[in-house]
Amino acid sequence: MALEARYKLDIRKVEKAIKTRKDSTEGLKGVLGTRRIAQMKKEAVECPVLLTTVSFIECFSCPNFIRRVKGVIHCKGEPLPRSQR
Repeated sequence: MALEARYKLDIRKVEKAIKTRKDSTEGLKGVLGTRRIAQMKKEAVECPVLLTTVSFIECFSCPNFIRRVKGVIHCKGEPLPRSQR
């Protein structure tokens, strides 16, 4: 059964890398190369749950993340527990 996306968000390129939480970046280091991680830090998304701009890495590690297809992120949009904000 496919997950239903409540939000479809466009990815924006930003000039300067956005700060991300250390645990979000550490989880990707074994899977992706450093160049790809640096590139992902320069991509931003307007998060509908947190109501702020976040790095794509933060979005990718969020439990609401479903998929990324052709520059569009599919998001569940469910409330997050306080520990993940």
